[in-house]
Amino acid sequence: MLETKPKAEKAFLIGVEIKTSQSILDTDESLKELSLLSQTAGLIVVGMDKQKLPAPNPATFIGSGKVDEIKAYLESLKADLAIFDDELSPRNFRELEKAFGNNIRVLDRTGLILDIFGQHAQTREGKIQVELAQYEYLYPRLTRAWSHLARQAGGGGGRTGKVGGVGLRGPGETQLEVDRRRIRNKISHLKDDIEKVREHRKRYRQNRNRSNIPVVALVGYTNAGKSTLINALAKSDVFVADKLFATLDPTTRRLQLPGGKETLITDTVGFIQKLPAHLIAAFRATLEEISEADLLVQVVDISHPSAIFHWRSVMQTLNELDADSLPMITVLNKIDRIKNAVSLGELFPEFSNSVLISALNGTGLDNLLGRISYELFENYVPIQVTIPYTKGNLISRFHEFGNVEKIDHGPREVVIAGKIPGRLLSEFKKYQSQKQ
Repeated sequence: MLETKPKAEKAFLIGVEIKTSQSILDTDESLKELSLLSQTAGLIVVGMDKQKLPAPNPATFIGSGKVDEIKAYLESLKADLAIFDDELSPRNFRELEKAFGNNIRVLDRTGLILDIFGQHAQTREGKIQVELAQYEYLYPRLTRAWSHLARQAGGGGGRTGKVGGVGLRGPGETQLEVDRRRIRNKISHLKDDIEKVREHRKRYRQNRNRSNIPVVALVGYTNAGKSTLINALAKSDVFVADKLFATLDPTTRRLQLPGGKETLITDTVGFIQKLPAHLIAAFRATLEEISEADLLVQVVDISHPSAIFHWRSVMQTLNELDADSLPMITVLNKIDRIKNAVSLGELFPEFSNSVLISALNGTGLDNLLGRISYELFENYVPIQVTIPYTKGNLISRFHEFGNVEKIDHGPREVVIAGKIPGRLLSEFKKYQSQKQ
């Protein structure tokens, strides 16, 4: 007998325009993005609504009148879920579920993204990182709305305080207390696993540094075309799909540059506005690949109407990762979809020094390879550093790869002024002198 696929759930989306909000996209564009996220999660979007507020309602996030309106929409459209475009508090969930009735589950943007990540993580590392983010988010929100996250995150068993499939309950403990204790234990174990992953990646980067092969990290908004670009440049076969967060686990390939030099190029997880803090924290081991790279290549889908806002969102996230000062090339991708690509620099000053490409048909890739080669091996930047003698390897690297213009030896440290390749800035940033 053929198995039938479970029926897709219907979702109604709610956006709130808060007067003091720092959202990069406006409410309409953000709701469109939420709709794409919902579709990526396998949901059917049956409607959406929005409200302007000076501040969120502490109980229901939206106003009481709007709650009644949306409840009517949910009933008439036979919706299963109400999804909010902002992160809700535990109290918001309780009050909204009470107001909407037992048949409606309430989710928010963060929970939806966590659900998508849970579906798309393929490697052990990716699964551990997503699971940690899910459990940390689930912990203060233990209501029935989060049962799908518990299933995605493992849903019991393993190292969760169960013996023989039965939860051990202490004297006087309620089921909620048992669940919380199990999740605390799970979070603790997952953090240990993440630390092992982090140490492994650190050793890998140290070995890579000894080989003197520079690393280029592709960054960009989700669905900007990073995977298509790495496939085109490195002749690889990274999975590509026209949807948000199609690839989640980082992929590294060797890349041949003009003149015979080589670099490693890494495709990283796509960014998105309002990226959950839990994900940034849980993916620290992976995101360190960005902050430790020699060069960033930010890929922008220039055919998207919100391209400039996507770029700003990525820059904001890079700032949070302390990676915004790294050398970076901005690449405007998908120029095959627009009519007048050459005027983009005039329209957007932020893109005036960008490389125009189409990763799909190969347009501009030779120019991009040339820029990467220049930034890695020819572009020297002035710097002054104060390095303790205990970091003799860094002093040697400055002499080996940089141009020393002045050097002063002190009793415990050496002050070096000169120029180094831009790709080495991240290594010397910690020791950079404030005054140059």
